[in-house]
Amino acid sequence: MNGQYLSVKVHPNAGKNVLISLGPGRLEAWVKAKPVGGQANEAVEALLLRHLEVRVRLIKGGGGRFKVFRVLS
Repeated sequence: MNGQYLSVKVHPNAGKNVLISLGPGRLEAWVKAKPVGGQANEAVEALLLRHLEVRVRLIKGGGGRFKVFRVLS
């Protein structure tokens, strides 16, 4: 998966942490974390690691709901 990208629509401040697939490379994530100080971004990274077993780096959309992550491993 190295060199691939994931597009993720994020719903911060949700009641639970959930990740669903919308198709190849497209995901939707609900995270309990608030969108303050990068907390929601970190929660999404942790969710991707836990469910997809890949490390990612946020490359676009740090302040919005639509984010692009690069798959590192």
